Amino acid sequence: MKREKRILVVDDEPDNISVFSIGLEDEGFIVDTFTDPQLALSAFKAKTYDLLILDIKMPNMNGFELYEKVNKIDTKLKVCFLTAFGEGYHEEFRRRFPASSFSDVNFIRKPIRINDLVKKVNDII
Repeated sequence: MKREKRILVVDDEPDNISVFSIGLEDEGFIVDTFTDPQLALSAFKAKTYDLLILDIKMPNMNGFELYEKVNKIDTKLKVCFLTAFGEGYHEEFRRRFPASSFSDVNFIRKPIRINDLVKKVNDII
């Protein structure tokens, strides 16, 4: 039996969480969501998720910091970062994670239409 794909979405904007969750669940994904990166980290378990979708700019802990912490728990994670800003975050990512494989790291610019998000997620997974 084929296991359903699980996605963890962390974004401090509740509206984004709701839209992403509904859109991805409608496509058959199992989605867990958090608006607080600290809570997401405390609930995170290795080998649970096929993909992390993390907002970069969040209070208390940004998406890069959250990824750094969960990557220590599960090093095989695929991640997709959300940003409302331009290309500058690619450089910051390279600086923070010089040994990372970019094949498992993607950036999505907000706002994004749900069908585009679903396509991107399917491409990554």
